[in-house]
Amino acid sequence: MNKLERLKKRHSAEKRFKFYGIASVTIAIIFVLILIQNIFSKGSSAFQKTVIKVDVFYDSELIELNNGATLKEIYDADFYDLTIENLLKTYPSKNTDEEDELLKLFSSDAEYEIKNAFLKNNQLIDKTITLEITASDDIDQLHKGNYPRDLPEDRRSITDNQLFIYDYFVENEIINKNFNNYFFTNGDSRDPELAGIGGALVGSFYSIIICLLIAFPIAVLASIYLEEFAPKNKITDFIEININNLAAVPSIVYGLLALQVLLATLHLPRSTPLVAGITLALMTLPRIIIPCRASLKAVPPSIREGALAVGASKFQSVFHHVVPLALPGTLSGTIIGLAQALGETAPLILIGMVAFVVDIPSTPIDPSASLPVQVYLWSESAERGFVEKTSATIMILLSFLIMMNFIAVYLRQKFEKRWN
Repeated sequence: MNKLERLKKRHSAEKRFKFYGIASVTIAIIFVLILIQNIFSKGSSAFQKTVIKVDVFYDSELIELNNGATLKEIYDADFYDLTIENLLKTYPSKNTDEEDELLKLFSSDAEYEIKNAFLKNNQLIDKTITLEITASDDIDQLHKGNYPRDLPEDRRSITDNQLFIYDYFVENEIINKNFNNYFFTNGDSRDPELAGIGGALVGSFYSIIICLLIAFPIAVLASIYLEEFAPKNKITDFIEININNLAAVPSIVYGLLALQVLLATLHLPRSTPLVAGITLALMTLPRIIIPCRASLKAVPPSIREGALAVGASKFQSVFHHVVPLALPGTLSGTIIGLAQALGETAPLILIGMVAFVVDIPSTPIDPSASLPVQVYLWSESAERGFVEKTSATIMILLSFLIMMNFIAVYLRQKFEKRWN
Protein backbone atom coordinates (compact mmCIF):
# COMPACT_ATOMS: atom_id res chain seq x y z
CA MET A 1 0.00 0.00 0.00
CA ASN A 2 1.58 3.31 -1.08
CA LYS A 3 1.55 6.58 0.76
CA LEU A 4 -1.41 8.03 -1.20
CA GLU A 5 -3.63 5.04 -0.45
CA ARG A 6 -2.77 5.21 3.26
CA LEU A 7 -3.64 8.91 3.28
CA LYS A 8 -7.00 8.25 1.59
CA LYS A 9 -7.73 5.48 4.06
CA ARG A 10 -6.94 7.73 7.01
CA HIS A 11 -9.17 10.50 5.66
CA SER A 12 -11.99 7.99 5.15
CA ALA A 13 -11.60 6.79 8.74
CA GLU A 14 -11.74 10.37 10.00
CA LYS A 15 -14.93 11.04 8.00
CA ARG A 16 -16.53 7.85 9.37
CA PHE A 17 -15.58 8.80 12.91
CA LYS A 18 -17.05 12.28 12.44
CA PHE A 19 -20.25 10.76 10.99
CA TYR A 20 -20.54 8.32 13.91
CA GLY A 21 -20.08 11.16 16.38
CA ILE A 22 -22.71 13.38 14.73
CA ALA A 23 -25.11 10.43 14.45
CA SER A 24 -24.65 9.58 18.15
CA VAL A 25 -25.29 13.18 19.24
CA THR A 26 -28.33 13.40 16.95
CA ILE A 27 -29.82 10.16 18.30
CA ALA A 28 -29.23 11.33 21.88
CA ILE A 29 -30.96 14.67 21.16
CA ILE A 30 -33.90 12.87 19.52
CA PHE A 31 -34.38 10.63 22.57
CA VAL A 32 -34.20 13.66 24.89
CA LEU A 33 -36.75 15.52 22.78
CA ILE A 34 -39.06 12.49 22.80
CA LEU A 35 -38.76 12.30 26.60
CA ILE A 36 -39.43 16.02 27.03
CA GLN A 37 -42.36 15.93 24.59
CA ASN A 38 -43.87 12.96 26.39
CA ILE A 39 -43.56 14.63 29.79
CA PHE A 40 -44.88 18.00 28.58
CA SER A 41 -47.80 16.49 26.68
CA LYS A 42 -48.97 14.67 29.81
CA GLY A 43 -48.11 17.29 32.40
CA SER A 44 -48.90 20.67 30.84
CA SER A 45 -52.62 20.33 31.57
CA ALA A 46 -51.87 20.05 35.32
CA PHE A 47 -51.16 23.79 35.43
CA GLN A 48 -54.85 24.44 34.78
CA LYS A 49 -57.89 23.34 36.73
CA THR A 50 -61.54 23.18 35.76
CA VAL A 51 -63.88 25.48 37.68
CA ILE A 52 -67.67 25.85 37.72
CA LYS A 53 -69.24 29.26 38.19
CA VAL A 54 -71.66 29.36 41.12
CA ASP A 55 -73.75 32.31 42.28
CA VAL A 56 -73.43 32.02 46.04
CA PHE A 57 -76.03 33.69 48.26
CA TYR A 58 -74.80 33.97 51.86
CA ASP A 59 -78.06 33.33 53.63
CA SER A 60 -77.84 34.56 57.22
CA GLU A 61 -80.37 31.96 58.37
CA LEU A 62 -78.32 29.05 57.05
CA ILE A 63 -74.91 30.04 58.42
CA GLU A 64 -76.18 32.03 61.44
CA LEU A 65 -73.67 34.84 61.00
CA ASN A 66 -73.86 38.60 60.76
CA ASN A 67 -71.76 41.08 58.82
CA GLY A 68 -68.45 41.74 60.55
CA ALA A 69 -68.28 38.27 62.14
CA THR A 70 -64.98 37.41 63.80
CA LEU A 71 -62.59 34.82 62.43
CA LYS A 72 -63.48 32.42 65.23
CA GLU A 73 -67.20 32.76 64.50
CA ILE A 74 -66.61 32.15 60.78
CA TYR A 75 -64.42 29.10 61.43
CA ASP A 76 -66.98 27.67 63.83
CA ALA A 77 -69.90 28.27 61.44
CA ASP A 78 -71.31 25.40 59.38
CA PHE A 79 -71.34 26.24 55.65
CA TYR A 80 -72.45 22.77 54.53
CA ASP A 81 -76.18 23.50 54.04
CA LEU A 82 -75.36 26.82 52.37
CA THR A 83 -72.96 25.06 50.02
CA ILE A 84 -75.45 22.37 49.01
CA GLU A 85 -78.23 24.88 48.41
CA ASN A 86 -76.08 27.08 46.15
CA LEU A 87 -74.52 24.22 44.20
CA LEU A 88 -77.94 22.79 43.37
CA LYS A 89 -78.96 26.11 41.82
CA THR A 90 -76.41 25.71 39.01
CA TYR A 91 -78.60 23.19 37.16
CA PRO A 92 -82.39 22.87 36.98
CA SER A 93 -82.46 19.32 38.31
CA LYS A 94 -85.76 17.43 38.42
CA ASN A 95 -85.22 14.65 40.96
CA THR A 96 -83.06 13.54 43.85
CA ASP A 97 -80.83 11.28 41.71
CA GLU A 98 -79.94 14.18 39.43
CA GLU A 99 -79.18 16.36 42.44
CA ASP A 100 -76.80 13.74 43.85
CA GLU A 101 -75.05 13.41 40.50
CA LEU A 102 -74.84 17.20 40.18
CA LEU A 103 -73.11 17.51 43.57
CA LYS A 104 -70.54 14.92 42.52
CA LEU A 105 -69.38 17.25 39.74
CA PHE A 106 -67.85 19.54 42.36
CA SER A 107 -64.74 18.84 44.39
CA SER A 108 -64.93 18.02 48.08
CA ASP A 109 -63.32 21.43 48.69
CA ALA A 110 -66.43 23.35 47.61
CA GLU A 111 -67.51 24.14 51.18
CA TYR A 112 -64.04 25.38 52.06
CA GLU A 113 -63.88 27.62 48.97
CA ILE A 114 -67.23 29.22 49.83
CA LYS A 115 -66.17 29.72 53.44
CA ASN A 116 -62.80 31.08 52.37
CA ALA A 117 -64.50 33.75 50.24
CA PHE A 118 -66.40 34.87 53.34
CA LEU A 119 -63.17 34.91 55.36
CA LYS A 120 -61.73 37.39 52.87
CA ASN A 121 -64.84 39.59 53.04
CA ASN A 122 -67.06 39.22 56.11
CA GLN A 123 -69.60 41.75 54.80
CA LEU A 124 -71.34 39.33 52.43
CA ILE A 125 -74.33 38.36 54.58
CA ASP A 126 -77.52 38.28 52.45
CA LYS A 127 -75.50 39.18 49.38
CA THR A 128 -74.75 37.18 46.21
CA ILE A 129 -71.32 36.83 44.61
CA THR A 130 -70.08 34.63 41.78
CA LEU A 131 -67.42 32.11 42.79
CA GLU A 132 -65.48 29.66 40.63
CA ILE A 133 -65.68 26.34 42.47
CA THR A 134 -63.16 23.62 41.66
CA ALA A 135 -64.67 20.73 39.69
CA SER A 136 -64.17 17.06 40.54
CA ASP A 137 -61.32 15.12 38.96
CA ASP A 138 -63.53 13.29 36.45
CA ILE A 139 -65.09 16.52 35.16
CA ASP A 140 -61.67 18.17 35.18
CA GLN A 141 -60.24 15.46 32.94
CA LEU A 142 -63.35 15.46 30.75
CA HIS A 143 -63.11 19.21 30.19
CA LYS A 144 -59.40 18.92 29.37
CA GLY A 145 -60.12 16.26 26.76
CA ASN A 146 -58.41 13.47 28.68
CA TYR A 147 -61.56 11.49 29.48
CA PRO A 148 -63.12 9.10 26.89
CA ARG A 149 -66.81 10.02 26.99
CA ASP A 150 -67.70 7.65 24.15
CA LEU A 151 -67.30 4.55 26.35
CA PRO A 152 -70.41 2.66 27.53
CA GLU A 153 -71.82 4.07 30.77
CA ASP A 154 -70.94 0.97 32.81
CA ARG A 155 -67.26 1.41 31.89
CA ARG A 156 -66.83 5.00 33.04
CA SER A 157 -67.26 6.78 36.35
CA ILE A 158 -69.23 9.64 34.79
CA THR A 159 -72.89 8.78 34.22
CA ASP A 160 -74.95 9.84 31.21
CA ASN A 161 -76.89 12.27 33.40
CA GLN A 162 -73.63 13.89 34.48
CA LEU A 163 -72.62 14.22 30.83
CA PHE A 164 -75.92 16.01 30.14
CA ILE A 165 -75.24 18.35 33.06
CA TYR A 166 -71.69 18.94 31.82
CA ASP A 167 -72.96 19.76 28.32
CA TYR A 168 -75.44 22.19 29.88
CA PHE A 169 -72.57 23.89 31.74
CA VAL A 170 -70.54 24.16 28.52
CA GLU A 171 -73.46 25.58 26.50
CA ASN A 172 -74.17 28.20 29.15
CA GLU A 173 -70.48 28.99 29.72
CA ILE A 174 -70.72 27.98 33.36
CA ILE A 175 -67.61 25.79 33.24
CA ASN A 176 -64.14 27.10 32.51
CA LYS A 177 -60.40 26.50 33.03
CA ASN A 178 -58.22 28.65 35.28
CA PHE A 179 -54.64 28.65 36.47
CA ASN A 180 -54.23 25.80 38.96
CA ASN A 181 -52.99 27.60 42.06
CA TYR A 182 -53.74 24.47 44.12
CA PHE A 183 -50.88 22.67 42.38
CA PHE A 184 -48.35 25.02 44.00
CA THR A 185 -50.07 25.88 47.28
CA ASN A 186 -51.66 22.59 48.43
CA GLY A 187 -50.07 19.55 50.00
CA ASP A 188 -50.82 15.98 48.97
CA SER A 189 -54.43 14.80 48.76
CA ARG A 190 -56.45 11.68 47.95
CA ASP A 191 -58.39 13.82 45.46
CA PRO A 192 -56.32 14.54 42.32
CA GLU A 193 -58.00 17.90 41.68
CA LEU A 194 -56.87 19.12 45.14
CA ALA A 195 -53.40 17.57 45.29
CA GLY A 196 -50.39 19.87 45.02
CA ILE A 197 -46.64 20.03 45.43
CA GLY A 198 -46.60 22.81 48.04
CA GLY A 199 -45.48 20.48 50.83
CA ALA A 200 -42.93 18.74 48.61
CA LEU A 201 -41.49 22.08 47.44
CA VAL A 202 -41.02 23.33 50.99
CA GLY A 203 -39.64 19.93 52.11
CA SER A 204 -37.11 19.88 49.27
CA PHE A 205 -36.11 23.48 50.02
CA TYR A 206 -35.47 22.75 53.71
CA SER A 207 -33.59 19.54 52.84
CA ILE A 208 -31.28 21.23 50.32
CA ILE A 209 -30.57 24.18 52.64
CA ILE A 210 -29.63 21.82 55.49
CA CYS A 211 -27.55 19.75 53.08
CA LEU A 212 -25.71 22.87 51.91
CA LEU A 213 -25.09 24.19 55.42
CA ILE A 214 -23.59 20.87 56.52
CA ALA A 215 -21.82 19.60 53.41
CA PHE A 216 -20.25 22.76 51.98
CA PRO A 217 -18.09 23.93 54.93
CA ILE A 218 -17.03 20.40 55.88
CA ALA A 219 -16.17 19.48 52.28
CA VAL A 220 -14.23 22.70 51.62
CA LEU A 221 -12.25 22.49 54.85
CA ALA A 222 -11.51 18.79 54.27
CA SER A 223 -10.36 19.55 50.72
CA ILE A 224 -8.08 22.38 51.87
CA TYR A 225 -6.52 20.23 54.57
CA LEU A 226 -5.94 17.22 52.32
CA GLU A 227 -4.59 19.27 49.43
CA GLU A 228 -2.57 21.92 51.22
CA PHE A 229 -1.66 20.82 54.74
CA ALA A 230 -1.91 17.04 55.13
CA PRO A 231 1.35 15.07 54.82
CA LYS A 232 1.52 12.64 51.92
CA ASN A 233 1.59 9.21 53.57
CA LYS A 234 -0.38 5.98 53.66
CA ILE A 235 -3.06 7.44 55.93
CA THR A 236 -3.91 10.30 53.55
CA ASP A 237 -3.72 7.90 50.58
CA PHE A 238 -6.23 5.66 52.36
CA ILE A 239 -8.52 8.65 53.01
CA GLU A 240 -8.33 9.78 49.36
CA ILE A 241 -9.16 6.31 48.08
CA ASN A 242 -12.17 6.08 50.37
CA ILE A 243 -13.42 9.54 49.36
CA ASN A 244 -13.37 8.44 45.73
CA ASN A 245 -15.12 5.19 46.64
CA LEU A 246 -17.80 6.99 48.69
CA ALA A 247 -18.67 9.11 45.66
CA ALA A 248 -19.62 5.92 43.83
CA VAL A 249 -21.61 4.30 46.66
CA PRO A 250 -25.32 3.87 45.74
CA SER A 251 -27.51 6.45 47.44
CA ILE A 252 -29.70 3.81 49.05
CA VAL A 253 -26.74 2.81 51.22
CA TYR A 254 -26.76 6.30 52.73
CA GLY A 255 -30.47 5.82 53.38
CA LEU A 256 -29.75 2.62 55.30
CA LEU A 257 -27.05 4.43 57.27
CA ALA A 258 -29.46 7.25 58.16
CA LEU A 259 -32.15 4.73 59.10
CA GLN A 260 -29.86 3.03 61.59
CA VAL A 261 -27.86 5.98 62.96
CA LEU A 262 -30.13 9.01 62.74
CA LEU A 263 -33.49 7.36 63.37
CA ALA A 264 -32.82 4.17 65.35
CA THR A 265 -29.85 5.41 67.42
CA LEU A 266 -30.19 9.20 67.70
CA HIS A 267 -34.01 9.10 67.53
CA LEU A 268 -34.33 12.14 65.28
CA PRO A 269 -37.87 12.85 64.03
CA ARG A 270 -38.89 10.58 61.19
CA SER A 271 -40.03 11.84 57.78
CA THR A 272 -38.55 15.31 58.30
CA PRO A 273 -36.37 17.58 56.13
CA LEU A 274 -33.85 17.67 58.98
CA VAL A 275 -33.04 13.97 58.63
CA ALA A 276 -33.27 14.23 54.84
CA GLY A 277 -30.81 17.13 54.79
CA ILE A 278 -28.27 15.30 56.98
CA THR A 279 -28.59 12.18 54.83
CA LEU A 280 -28.14 14.12 51.60
CA ALA A 281 -25.18 15.99 53.15
CA LEU A 282 -23.40 12.70 53.87
CA MET A 283 -24.04 11.61 50.29
CA THR A 284 -22.95 14.96 48.82
CA LEU A 285 -19.72 15.37 50.83
CA PRO A 286 -17.43 13.31 48.53
CA ARG A 287 -19.09 14.85 45.45
CA ILE A 288 -18.00 18.31 46.65
CA ILE A 289 -14.59 17.31 47.99
CA ILE A 290 -13.42 15.86 44.67
CA PRO A 291 -14.05 18.97 42.48
CA CYS A 292 -12.87 21.26 45.29
CA ARG A 293 -9.53 19.44 45.49
CA ALA A 294 -9.24 19.51 41.70
CA SER A 295 -9.78 23.30 41.77
CA LEU A 296 -7.14 23.75 44.46
CA LYS A 297 -4.72 21.58 42.54
CA ALA A 298 -5.30 23.62 39.37
CA VAL A 299 -3.97 26.81 41.03
CA PRO A 300 -0.34 27.20 39.82
CA PRO A 301 2.41 26.66 42.41
CA SER A 302 3.77 30.12 41.54
CA ILE A 303 0.80 31.69 43.36
CA ARG A 304 1.74 29.91 46.56
CA GLU A 305 5.45 30.59 46.09
CA GLY A 306 4.85 34.29 45.37
CA ALA A 307 2.75 34.70 48.51
CA LEU A 308 5.37 32.95 50.63
CA ALA A 309 8.14 35.04 49.02
CA VAL A 310 6.60 38.33 50.19
CA GLY A 311 6.31 37.09 53.77
CA ALA A 312 2.89 35.47 53.94
CA SER A 313 2.48 32.44 56.17
CA LYS A 314 1.34 29.08 54.83
CA PHE A 315 -2.13 29.74 56.22
CA GLN A 316 -2.29 33.19 54.60
CA SER A 317 -1.06 31.96 51.23
CA VAL A 318 -3.73 29.27 51.16
CA PHE A 319 -6.75 31.21 52.45
CA HIS A 320 -5.91 34.63 50.97
CA HIS A 321 -4.67 33.54 47.55
CA VAL A 322 -5.24 29.87 46.68
CA VAL A 323 -8.78 29.36 48.00
CA PRO A 324 -10.28 32.48 46.33
CA LEU A 325 -8.81 31.42 42.98
CA ALA A 326 -10.20 27.89 43.42
CA LEU A 327 -13.63 29.15 44.51
CA PRO A 328 -15.32 29.13 41.03
CA GLY A 329 -14.62 25.44 40.51
CA THR A 330 -15.61 24.71 44.09
CA LEU A 331 -18.96 26.50 43.74
CA SER A 332 -19.61 24.80 40.42
CA GLY A 333 -18.98 21.36 41.94
CA THR A 334 -21.13 22.24 44.95
CA ILE A 335 -24.11 23.28 42.83
CA ILE A 336 -23.88 20.14 40.72
CA GLY A 337 -23.66 18.05 43.90
CA LEU A 338 -26.76 19.78 45.31
CA ALA A 339 -28.58 19.23 42.01
CA GLN A 340 -27.87 15.51 42.30
CA ALA A 341 -29.06 15.54 45.90
CA LEU A 342 -32.28 17.32 44.89
CA GLY A 343 -33.17 14.45 42.56
CA GLU A 344 -32.49 11.63 45.02
CA THR A 345 -35.38 9.38 46.02
CA ALA A 346 -34.10 6.10 47.49
CA PRO A 347 -32.51 7.45 50.72
CA LEU A 348 -35.54 9.64 51.42
CA ILE A 349 -37.90 6.69 51.07
CA LEU A 350 -35.92 4.76 53.68
CA ILE A 351 -36.11 7.58 56.23
CA GLY A 352 -39.90 7.75 55.91
CA MET A 353 -40.47 10.73 53.61
CA VAL A 354 -42.68 8.48 51.51
CA ALA A 355 -45.47 8.99 54.05
CA PHE A 356 -48.73 10.64 53.01
CA VAL A 357 -48.37 14.23 54.28
CA VAL A 358 -51.19 16.71 53.72
CA ASP A 359 -49.92 19.72 55.68
CA ILE A 360 -47.18 21.99 54.37
CA PRO A 361 -44.20 21.92 56.79
CA SER A 362 -43.46 25.16 58.62
CA THR A 363 -40.13 24.04 60.12
CA PRO A 364 -37.46 21.47 59.15
CA ILE A 365 -38.67 19.14 61.92
CA ASP A 366 -42.22 18.84 60.57
CA PRO A 367 -43.15 15.74 58.52
CA SER A 368 -42.77 16.39 54.83
CA ALA A 369 -42.32 14.92 51.37
CA SER A 370 -39.92 16.01 48.62
CA LEU A 371 -40.30 16.51 44.88
CA PRO A 372 -38.79 13.17 43.74
CA VAL A 373 -40.67 11.27 46.45
CA GLN A 374 -43.89 13.01 45.41
CA VAL A 375 -43.30 11.79 41.87
CA TYR A 376 -42.84 8.27 43.24
CA LEU A 377 -46.06 8.45 45.26
CA TRP A 378 -48.23 9.81 42.45
CA SER A 379 -46.79 7.45 39.84
CA GLU A 380 -48.42 4.55 41.69
CA SER A 381 -51.90 6.13 41.47
CA ALA A 382 -54.19 5.02 38.68
CA GLU A 383 -56.27 8.22 38.34
CA ARG A 384 -55.57 10.29 35.23
CA GLY A 385 -55.39 13.40 37.40
CA PHE A 386 -52.37 12.01 39.24
CA VAL A 387 -50.74 11.03 35.93
CA GLU A 388 -50.71 14.62 34.75
CA LYS A 389 -49.56 15.86 38.14
CA THR A 390 -46.70 13.33 38.11
CA SER A 391 -45.50 14.66 34.75
CA ALA A 392 -45.95 18.27 35.89
CA THR A 393 -43.86 17.60 39.02
CA ILE A 394 -41.15 16.07 36.84
CA MET A 395 -41.24 19.25 34.74
CA ILE A 396 -40.75 21.37 37.88
CA LEU A 397 -37.94 19.12 39.10
CA LEU A 398 -36.19 19.18 35.71
CA SER A 399 -36.51 22.98 35.63
CA PHE A 400 -34.75 23.25 38.99
CA LEU A 401 -31.99 20.85 37.91
CA ILE A 402 -31.44 22.65 34.59
CA MET A 403 -31.37 26.03 36.36
CA MET A 404 -28.84 24.80 38.93
CA ASN A 405 -26.60 23.38 36.20
CA PHE A 406 -26.81 26.64 34.23
CA ILE A 407 -25.79 28.54 37.37
CA ALA A 408 -22.83 26.20 37.83
CA VAL A 409 -21.70 26.72 34.22
CA TYR A 410 -22.17 30.49 34.51
CA LEU A 411 -20.12 30.75 37.71
CA ARG A 412 -17.34 28.64 36.25
CA GLN A 413 -17.14 30.68 33.04
CA LYS A 414 -17.44 34.07 34.73
CA PHE A 415 -14.90 33.63 37.52
CA GLU A 416 -12.60 30.94 36.15
CA LYS A 417 -8.98 31.99 35.82
CA ARG A 418 -7.01 30.58 32.88
CA TRP A 419 -3.32 30.04 33.46
CA ASN A 420 -0.82 30.18 30.61
